[in-house]
Amino acid sequence: MADKSGQGEPRPETQFAQRINPSKEELSKEQLQFIRQVELEQWRKKTAALRGRNVATGLAIGALVLGIYGYTFYSVSQERVMDEIDEEAKAAKLRAPKTGAN
Repeated sequence: MADKSGQGEPRPETQFAQRINPSKEELSKEQLQFIRQVELEQWRKKTAALRGRNVATGLAIGALVLGIYGYTFYSVSQERVMDEIDEEAKAAKLRAPKTGAN
């Protein structure tokens, strides 16, 4: 945020959070507990967003699978190739000349 004095630099009395490495620095139990609470809260926020995305992805994949499944049944039910071949064979048999060998 810009400073009202117009200088653009932060005021010297402003303090910023310092980044620490818990494995190198000795921290009190309260500090470690606070770090765990912050990490847990960040994890909860991220999982809420991920859950929604996972549900949307799952529904999309499910719809795709059902669509392919339905299309397969539809296209197989429309195929009458074997039925047509059988009908043509019967018709050819009826048209064939009759001989005494049958």
